[in-house]
Amino acid sequence: MNQEEYNKIIKLAIDREVEAYAFYKSVADKVKDPNMKKLFTELAGDETSHRNLLQGYLEKGHKDLHFSASKDYKVADTLPSPPLTADLKPLEGLVIAIKKELEAMQMYTQLANISDDAPQKKVFTELASMERGHKSRLEDIYTNMAFPEAW
Repeated sequence: MNQEEYNKIIKLAIDREVEAYAFYKSVADKVKDPNMKKLFTELAGDETSHRNLLQGYLEKGHKDLHFSASKDYKVADTLPSPPLTADLKPLEGLVIAIKKELEAMQMYTQLANISDDAPQKKVFTELASMERGHKSRLEDIYTNMAFPEAW
């Protein structure tokens, strides 16, 4: 993969992060539950950080990244995506967010799989890991809300 192709892929990833930010900001603005508003505002901030990281790759070149691996529990992978509405229920918002993180994780995994260059592969693998971490966090919240334990 030459530098031009690499830059094109990074720009695509930046566009996806901007799209994710807009989505999370939109949900945060629409959701009524204060805890959900806080969560989606936080996720929007994370997507901004991802965009800035990717932008740094375009401007300054490659530098090593280090992220902890997260498990993918696949809790909500088969749930249908609800529509984004002003009266979005917290669980519906979580399902949409989980789906967005799944899409991002899959995109970065695919980019890692087609990378011939080891440093490029590592960048995409680490980005997939970050998105998997978001998905895992959202799935934990989802399972605690959807299936609360009764003592």
